[in-house]
Amino acid sequence: MSEPVADSTEIDRFLDILWMERGLSRNTLAAYRRDLNGFSCWLGEQRQRVLLAAQREDLLAYLAARVAAEAKPRTTARLLSSLRRFYQQAVRDGHLSADPSERIDAPRLGRSLPMSLTETDVELLINAPDTGTALGLRDRAMLELLYASGLRVSELVELRVLQLNLRQGVVRTLGKGSKERLVPLGEVASDWLERYLRTARIELLKGHESDALFVTRRGAGMSRQAFWYLIKKHAQQAGVHKPLSPHTLRHSFATHLLNHGADLRVVQMLLGHSDLSTTQIYTHVARERLKNLHAEHHPRG
Repeated sequence: MSEPVADSTEIDRFLDILWMERGLSRNTLAAYRRDLNGFSCWLGEQRQRVLLAAQREDLLAYLAARVAAEAKPRTTARLLSSLRRFYQQAVRDGHLSADPSERIDAPRLGRSLPMSLTETDVELLINAPDTGTALGLRDRAMLELLYASGLRVSELVELRVLQLNLRQGVVRTLGKGSKERLVPLGEVASDWLERYLRTARIELLKGHESDALFVTRRGAGMSRQAFWYLIKKHAQQAGVHKPLSPHTLRHSFATHLLNHGADLRVVQMLLGHSDLSTTQIYTHVARERLKNLHAEHHPRG
C-alpha cells in the first residue's frame, strides 16, 4: 500500500523546505522520505489516519512495531528523528497546534567504533586494481584519492574535473549542508590522478565529453553503488576479508592520521565535521589500537 495522496504532498513540501533551508544531500533527503513513507503506510493501514492526524500513541505504537521487527536502536533513533523533524516543521508552519513526537525518548545508543583497515590492508586494497587497463587505472586513482583525502564516497563520485587542482595538490569538495572545503591530495594520489587524466579517462570517454572526474566505460559518471561494488571486488582480490563499509577508507584515513600524531582539529577540518565531538570517536579507535599493541608486545602486557 502506498502512502495517501495527502501525505505524499506533505512529505514533498517538508523535503523541499529541508533542501532549501538546510541544503541536505539527496541521500539524506531520500532517507527522510523512506522513514516518512513507512510511517504513513503503517498509519493508513493500522489506524486509518494521515500523517497530520497522528497522535502520540500512534508514534509509540509504530516505534514499538519496528522494535518488534528487530529494527536496530540506531535505525529506530533515526526514524524518530525524522518523524520529530517533520512534526516540528508542521507546528512551525501552523499545520498542527501540538507536536505528537514531544516527550518520546530515543533509544540509548552505544558508542560504536568505526571500522578501519590496517595500513597493510589499505596497501593491499589500493594495489589490487590492474593498472595496465583503463578501468584498473581509474580504480587505482579513485582508491588513492579516497584514502589520501578522507572524502565521503558520495563526495568522491560526484567530483567534477574542475574541482581538482593537481598543480596545487588540492581537491575542492562540497560536503554535508553544501559546505565547501579544500583537502590536500599528497604526491602519490596526485601522480595517479595525473596518469588517469592523461590516459585512462580519455580512453573511457571515447571522444565524448563529461565534466565528471571519474567515468565508467560508457563515459558516464559513476554511482555510489557501482564504486562500492568495485571496493568489495578489489578487497576480495587482495585477500582483505575484513568487514567493509562505504566509509571504510575514510575511517582508515582518520585513524591512521591520528596514529601518526595528527592533531584532532586538523582531522576534523579534513573530514568536514562541523562538530569536534563527531571526530573524537577516532581517538577511541586509536586508543584501542595502542592498547592492543601494548598487550601484544610489552613484556608485562
